[in-house]
Amino acid sequence: MPVVHPHVSVLSEDFAADPYRHFARLREQSPVHYEPAIDSYFLSRYEDVRRVLTDHEAFTTETLQVRAEPVMRGPVLAQMTGAEHTAKRKIVVQGFTGRALQDQIRAIRAGAAELMAPSLARGRMDLVNDFGKPLAVLVTLDVLGLERRDWQQVAAWHSGVAEFITGLTLTPERRRDCLECAEQLEAYLLPVIERRRRDPGDDLISKLCTAEFDGIAMSDRDVTALIINVLAAATEPADKTLALLFRHLIEHPEQMAQVRRDPELLTAAIAETLRHTPPVQLIPRQAEGDAVFAGTAVPAGATVFCMIGAANRDPDAFTAPDAFDIHRPDLGTARSFTAAAQHLSFGAGLHQCVGAAFARAEIETVAAMLLPLLDRVRYSPGFQYRESGLYTRGPVSLSLDFTPVR
Repeated sequence: MPVVHPHVSVLSEDFAADPYRHFARLREQSPVHYEPAIDSYFLSRYEDVRRVLTDHEAFTTETLQVRAEPVMRGPVLAQMTGAEHTAKRKIVVQGFTGRALQDQIRAIRAGAAELMAPSLARGRMDLVNDFGKPLAVLVTLDVLGLERRDWQQVAAWHSGVAEFITGLTLTPERRRDCLECAEQLEAYLLPVIERRRRDPGDDLISKLCTAEFDGIAMSDRDVTALIINVLAAATEPADKTLALLFRHLIEHPEQMAQVRRDPELLTAAIAETLRHTPPVQLIPRQAEGDAVFAGTAVPAGATVFCMIGAANRDPDAFTAPDAFDIHRPDLGTARSFTAAAQHLSFGAGLHQCVGAAFARAEIETVAAMLLPLLDRVRYSPGFQYRESGLYTRGPVSLSLDFTPVR
């Protein structure tokens, strides 16, 4: 029988309020934690999580057929293997690297400058809602080549898609609403796909429309799924990471001062933010056969959730793991945004995050612009810090005061 830990439920309000308080107890007392309400297992130890993420034959992404495909409107990259995965991943990666990346960085700078302008003279900004969230959506629309003027509508549809994928206990009504968002997003994208097939440009949608796999062009369904895949993957974590980075630097003023003095340290600060408070907290897999972790059996066919936040704070993997330290020797800053990363915030193995290099470029570009402008940055008077989210997690808001820029 699976162990149901008596003292903590991952689905409880207490856990949602602050998962980090529970991670050590889960790792030590219930490393294979079973939640009967959703018939799923939660793994919290670093070595177990890495094993699941890197052994893609024993632990497949089959669960995404139920968790993601209905709102992605087709199969996503993480569901593919073999030659198809290699070919399609390569097409998507090309949209986020090389010359394309250089063009995007220019667009990111312009978009960030425009969004931050109204706040600079006031000396106050909600880094999440005034800036981070809109910027993440606008940047992704630019990459895809979608109209910026539609960003609020696309963001609303996208939030329904994200809720479907990340909601562990959705009511039938919420499921219906989320599916409706996905259908409307698909209806919005199909005429765009038709236009790009006729008249391709330099954007990622055009690349997907003109690319071939095994000599066969991708279907509208394939292209739609990959667009929604990119939309979800590029927007969700980016705004959260930016806000979490500033939260940690404000709460560690000596490290903030060091990053201001030496901009080279910014990469390490972002990497440590990702390790310490990963925006993606859960990655689901399906056990293909019976498996054993820490002496506990997990049956074939079971859904297994990798707890990234818990694994990234495992003392067997990191020294003083609960401390935020941009100088930690076990961070491996240089490889933190590659498949060789020590932390697991981008996943690991075959399905490691396609956009890791892009995420780094985006957050570095924006943080490097913000830091010199947000002089004497601090929390606004009366601001109460609060995070939300179980599957993806980040600050609800981040109200900051700073010296106004004249």
